[in-house]
Amino acid sequence: MSSTTFKALTLIISVFTIMQISSAGDPDILTDFIVPPNTTLDGNFFTFTGFRDIFSPNTLSAFKVQKASKAEFPALDGQSVSYAVLEFPGGSINPPHTHPRSAELLFNVQGSLQVGFVDTTNKLFTQTLQTGDMFVFPKGLVHFQYNSDTQKPAVAISAFGSASAGTVSIPSTLFNTTIDDNVLALAFKTNVATIQTLKKGFAP
Repeated sequence: MSSTTFKALTLIISVFTIMQISSAGDPDILTDFIVPPNTTLDGNFFTFTGFRDIFSPNTLSAFKVQKASKAEFPALDGQSVSYAVLEFPGGSINPPHTHPRSAELLFNVQGSLQVGFVDTTNKLFTQTLQTGDMFVFPKGLVHFQYNSDTQKPAVAISAFGSASAGTVSIPSTLFNTTIDDNVLALAFKTNVATIQTLKKGFAP
């Protein structure tokens, strides 16, 4: 094998490996399912009842998300799937955030939502969803949902291709952690006083 052929083959293998890593989600399991230690294995293990209260009358005053991920529903471990129910009172928002381990497929089941995401070229894609519409947020990209109707609530159901998609809230990550004020001021091309004012809004 010539050195040129070897280099080309090495490059192809490297590219393929990177593609495999970049597209990887939850690891495959070698059993039908994963059962935590000291767990009674019956139909109850595969049943999640945490969404029952969303069908009860409620008067939410702020955005609320209820999850059925591996943390709340251990039977999902190894199954590469999870759910979330998003409840939006009038005028509320799910702030810009990312899911590092999964895309999100959102199904709007009540009301209207303004949604959008920003790709890696900083292009914004937006849509106004009506009841019955679906929208996909690609894996790892910053996205948001907003109920602009101040009088009517909205409800959406999101499916994820991971038992633990993860959520990184952009506002909270930036302004509710210990990142140095000077770093943030330089990053946002403003002054420390402005950064400190923003941080006060996230104080407990």
